[in-house]
Amino acid sequence: MATINVTDDSFATDVLQSDKPVLVDFWAEWCGPCKMIGPSLEEISDELADKITIAKMDIMENTGIPGEMGVQSIPLMVLFKNGKPVAKKLGAAPKGQLKAWLEGEL
Repeated sequence: MATINVTDDSFATDVLQSDKPVLVDFWAEWCGPCKMIGPSLEEISDELADKITIAKMDIMENTGIPGEMGVQSIPLMVLFKNGKPVAKKLGAAPKGQLKAWLEGEL
């Protein structure tokens, strides 16, 4: 399953009310490291489709949720389980490290 795009309006439904864990990648078009990890997150989304949903939120188009969560640096990945943030990872990393971190948190 490919990554999904979430907005301020869809966040509650797509993330907080999801029946499985959701990793939200807070990013922006101008962010080089964000673009670097994008393909890795797409691959991980396919590989772990039965365990997790990976969502992307553009912080320039959606300022409400990132503001509420205090997002100050990107890329920031926040893992939600049962509607609650349970783990965070700041910055870009190789696919293997991202996947290992995520699997360790699941």
